[in-house]
Amino acid sequence: MSRKCDLCGKRSFIGRSRSHALNSSLKVWQPNLQYTTVTTQNGDKRRVKVTARCLKTLKKNGMKINS
Repeated sequence: MSRKCDLCGKRSFIGRSRSHALNSSLKVWQPNLQYTTVTTQNGDKRRVKVTARCLKTLKKNGMKINS
């Protein structure tokens, strides 16, 4: 399963960590994904993987969220 938001498409971000001595190593930043059940407009319930930011936006806009 991919670590990707079903709504906005946000994915992992790859970069490098730098120490004080400027040694570099690969680092992966993961999105804060949460599983939640969303009720669609026609009444169907779907289990989706969304980021915490998208979840906050859905709650703000009045979507039915069954956590």
